[in-house]
Amino acid sequence: MISLDGQKIFITGCGSGIGAATAKTLAEAGAYVIASDINGDAVAGTVAAIHAAGHQGEAQVLDVCDPAAIVAMADGVAQAHGPMDAIVNVAGWDKGQPFMDNTPEFIEKIVQLNYLGQVRVCQAFLRPMVEAGRGTVINVASDAGRVGSLGETVYAGAKGGVIAFTKSLAREMARNGITVNCVAPGPTETALLADMPERIQEGLKRAIPMRRLGQPQDIANAILFFASSRASYITGQVLSVSGGLTMNG
Repeated sequence: MISLDGQKIFITGCGSGIGAATAKTLAEAGAYVIASDINGDAVAGTVAAIHAAGHQGEAQVLDVCDPAAIVAMADGVAQAHGPMDAIVNVAGWDKGQPFMDNTPEFIEKIVQLNYLGQVRVCQAFLRPMVEAGRGTVINVASDAGRVGSLGETVYAGAKGGVIAFTKSLAREMARNGITVNCVAPGPTETALLADMPERIQEGLKRAIPMRRLGQPQDIANAILFFASSRASYITGQVLSVSGGLTMNG
């Protein structure tokens, strides 16, 4: 069993899906989870479930597209809890549509939410971690950022940016005793995927060697490993959780 006893972990995007599963999983492993989301009611529900299961955590409202809010959150968390043992960037959003139909506002939102939000959260929360000389960062990208995805061109670009950012940040943070890794989910049963036509969902299932879509828990399990001491000598890596849809040579 992986234990995170005594760890304090900040997570974004905890209102539903992968973020909610991650918050619950890390809390179950013993971490004190600071779960954040732009939807206050949703993240409060996640933390209520954590408490009901006998674990520890708190809910915070955060819009990762708001740079000032991120800095204020990081300062408040550091004052209340000290440096984090781990940062987990889960918050993200997309809507499938042809690239030529993307409006400037849509493109801006995709990049702000899926890429710049992670960059800003890392910079704000890493400062006390660097001073402490320890910790880990887990960014959630997407296999779309590794191999591309029809109808998700800007999203794939933003997630590809997360992957490159993760690798570069890992090189910078190694001297500070901080590891930085990335989990890249394949098609996963979340609210975002549910918006896709059923024929596309069925096509994805047929394309996946394991013949099923991913579950949020599958991604949370990978994040749990990276957050643990068992991954202490792993940094700058991208772990695809896709049922074999994408395979490294």
